[in-house]
Amino acid sequence: MDICKMYENNSKCSVNTKHMECFMVLSTQAQKISIATLCGIFGTLCIFENSLVLYLIFSSPGTRRKPSYIFISSLALADLLASIIFVSSFVNFHVFNETDSSKEMFLLKLGGVNTSFTASLSSLLLTALDRYISISRPSEYKLLVTRKRAWAALGVLWAMCVTTAFLPLLGWNCCMLDSTCSELFPFVDNNYLSSWICLVMVLLGCIVYAYAHVLWRAHQHVAYMGKHQVQVGKQNTRMRMDVMLAKTLVMVLTVLVLCWSPVLVLMIYSIFAKLNNHLRKVFAFCSILCLLNSMVNPIIYALRSKELYSSLRVLFSQFRRQLRASDDSPEAESAHKSSMIET
Repeated sequence: MDICKMYENNSKCSVNTKHMECFMVLSTQAQKISIATLCGIFGTLCIFENSLVLYLIFSSPGTRRKPSYIFISSLALADLLASIIFVSSFVNFHVFNETDSSKEMFLLKLGGVNTSFTASLSSLLLTALDRYISISRPSEYKLLVTRKRAWAALGVLWAMCVTTAFLPLLGWNCCMLDSTCSELFPFVDNNYLSSWICLVMVLLGCIVYAYAHVLWRAHQHVAYMGKHQVQVGKQNTRMRMDVMLAKTLVMVLTVLVLCWSPVLVLMIYSIFAKLNNHLRKVFAFCSILCLLNSMVNPIIYALRSKELYSSLRVLFSQFRRQLRASDDSPEAESAHKSSMIET
């Protein structure tokens, strides 16, 4: 480790193998196989599940027109991009020990990972605000939250995430500023890392506040409907749907906090103290939890959202009918008869 510190002080902006090896913390073949296996399984499932969610949302006119599902589609897109960019970059760097041709190329890939994960968290914030308005002001919800405003909010969100994520590439890095570099990410300025952590904490705080209010109002609605069981109508049905969706998104938030807390804690610790090789390895494995979060989100949608679950059942029914039709085709029957004759 002393060699890495000495080399980092002499050439912290170099992309040569000796400098980058200080950040390649997986020392044994078993650790590399474990990381590659986890990334392969989680990444494949994440790509399949989020692609399926996007298809279910945009293939149904009833879901793709609703602002709630527009925000969910943004979350699925962010998780899909995160799985592709993160897995390819993370495995190439830590498992195959491949280095990029330049500092700018490394920061470009890091910006892509940062953009997708930040957009995922920001999409959860928009979804939380959507549920907050839906339950706080149900009579004005359709006037306040429209498709046009939803797409405008997503445009602002993604523009903010891209700008924030690529600030190191644009000049806010320890090479251009000749400042203290992060011990977890090459070329990243410690002040930028601190600012990004503060942004994430603010987003998490806003999400927690919104969902705390949603749960409080949901508890009130459940108690009210329990006392007035006779009143059954459109408004009560819609309220039950809002409460169910709110609970679903609280589950998403809980998974998000559990998956991101270890990474954020180690990032904060790295700013104020020196990290040893063991903590760096722990950080590498904890980073897989962020990918796990992106994989779990679509499962929660399928289990909790009645509309997406119904669309999924219809899709599987169509797929099964196609399989049966192909089995009942004349070619399949003749092949079956031929096999029976041969036997």
